[in-house]
Amino acid sequence: MLLFLIPILLISITFHEYSHGWMASKLGDPTPRESGRLTFNPLAHIDPFGTVILPFLLLVVSQGAFAFGYAKPVPINPYHFKNPKKDIMWVGLSGPAANFLLALILIAFLKAGIMMFPKILNEAIILGIIINFILGTFNLIPIPPLDGSKIVASFLPYRISYKYLRMEMVGFLIMMILIMSGFFRWFISYFVFPVINMILSAFGINVVI
Repeated sequence: MLLFLIPILLISITFHEYSHGWMASKLGDPTPRESGRLTFNPLAHIDPFGTVILPFLLLVVSQGAFAFGYAKPVPINPYHFKNPKKDIMWVGLSGPAANFLLALILIAFLKAGIMMFPKILNEAIILGIIINFILGTFNLIPIPPLDGSKIVASFLPYRISYKYLRMEMVGFLIMMILIMSGFFRWFISYFVFPVINMILSAFGINVVI
């Protein structure tokens, strides 16, 4: 299934980043379109480290049990928004929402074709469901630069919000520590997987992850 991992991850993060750009564009910011990021072309969103090197390193370190990646953030200029604090929240929410939507679409495909698709295709669809639920959930964590931080920042006073969002380097180090400590593997095993199993069961799909 590792052969499916990179293509599924590329599609998932492309959909995620496109959604950020689409939402920002709808709220009045032309920056994503002008920077060429309002596209489904994965090449426009690939970050050499976050999209290629990091997932590979995590797969090696975790012996194939865990991988995480990210794309180049879509450039956004909040000064184009009518209500910057409120609109940045919607931009932040749009990425995880896109991944959850994609996961639900894949669940519908699985439900419709589970008796007709080859086993390997069903397994690839299940992998896509898992990756999108993980991406959506992971990005809601309120650690800069993850999307959850933008949601939290929308409720903070401007000065505190600005300083909070500027803590991207510290946030990145915190994420690396949490990843290497095994926290995210625990979180995925005991929270994300049970939620996915519950949703699959609600759709009448008898697959246990």
